[in-house]
Amino acid sequence: MARRFTPDLRWSDVTPKADFLNRRQIIAGVAALGLAGPAAAKLGYVPSALSTDEKPNTLEEITNYNNFYEFGTDKGDPAARAGALTVDPWSVEIDGMVGRPGSYGLADILSGVTLEERIYRLRCVEAWSMVVPWIGFPLSDLLARVEVQPSARYVAFETLLRPEEMHGQRGGLLDWPYREGLRLDEATHPLTILATGLYGEAMPKQNGAPIRLVVPWKYGFKSIKSIVRISLTDRQPPTTWNMMQPNEYGFFANVNPEVDHPRWSQATERRIGEGLFAGRHPTVKFNGYGDQVAALYAGQDLAKDY
Repeated sequence: MARRFTPDLRWSDVTPKADFLNRRQIIAGVAALGLAGPAAAKLGYVPSALSTDEKPNTLEEITNYNNFYEFGTDKGDPAARAGALTVDPWSVEIDGMVGRPGSYGLADILSGVTLEERIYRLRCVEAWSMVVPWIGFPLSDLLARVEVQPSARYVAFETLLRPEEMHGQRGGLLDWPYREGLRLDEATHPLTILATGLYGEAMPKQNGAPIRLVVPWKYGFKSIKSIVRISLTDRQPPTTWNMMQPNEYGFFANVNPEVDHPRWSQATERRIGEGLFAGRHPTVKFNGYGDQVAALYAGQDLAKDY
């Protein structure tokens, strides 16, 4: 049976209350001032060692060109429609093969977490890419706290289902709610993060507020937004695009220029911010993170496990 934290499991036992409140004040201050980069670092954010040194896209580019079908299929629909989304209060149900299942409020999830500014290249199946300065923390930190059972092999995720606020859910384009999943070794890799902000600000609604997944070596549809449920299981979970079009969207969805999408080549990509008439760039396998993640797929046929 799912349960909330009991007094002997308080995150304040790990992080002193004063430190936690100070961290929340830092986050609020950064958001209010709109600070990023060096300015954010002065207020307590430390760039991750895993960050790319590529120039990040602008805040305008990042927040106005999005795939978030809960608000519509056009890239500009999320920015135009996501303002109606209520993100406070917010909780995430964690269940399945864990020792500490329950409904966790966002404050519970963030307490005890050292937030870092992490810059990743995020690409999706449409062959566009951008560099985003995410603020987040490793998913593995949260999974460790809820005590994943030894028999668990996969992590499943669900997005909020609220058609009265999420315009796109009023139609039958997808089988709502949106679902995604990772193998457990992928989920616990240091590059897999739960992001709660970007560019020194709280996560914009069109980008997946208040908490979303970021898996930078996979196509964008794997990085599920506005998460309300995380489940640990011993079986590969059903995922939205794989259920809808399995011949086009595999479970793994690793960035791989060697495997074409049935309707287009994935050998090149377009970078947001360079304009429609700029030249395309060669797609780099695993989005450039091969040194970190290729070992996860040793012995796998990535043309089959696409």
